Amino acid sequence: MHKLFWLVGRHSDLDLSSKRLLYISIVKAIWIYGIQLWGCVIKSNIGKIQRCQSITLHTIIAAYRYNKNDIIHRDLKMSSVQDEITQFAHKYARRLELHTNIAVI
Repeated sequence: MHKLFWLVGRHSDLDLSSKRLLYISIVKAIWIYGIQLWGCVIKSNIGKIQRCQSITLHTIIAAYRYNKNDIIHRDLKMSSVQDEITQFAHKYARRLELHTNIAVI
């Protein structure tokens, strides 16, 4: 994330929607890909990813130190890491149920 600070940081000329789009298309895509590889990961690792996401969102909106993460996530319409993991697990289960090959299940 430090490499992208000049794009999403406090002194960037980009507007908020462009910064959000950069986060979604680059950073979030990386950890979502990781979710599919890890499967069920340790809670502490999920916490690390959540902290990284919260710090990044704070940086994007140039929030003060004491702004609540829940409010920032809600305002930017971003789901938490745990919600994303749950969503991908449900999608995967539905795909398995609808698969035509019995050996997959």
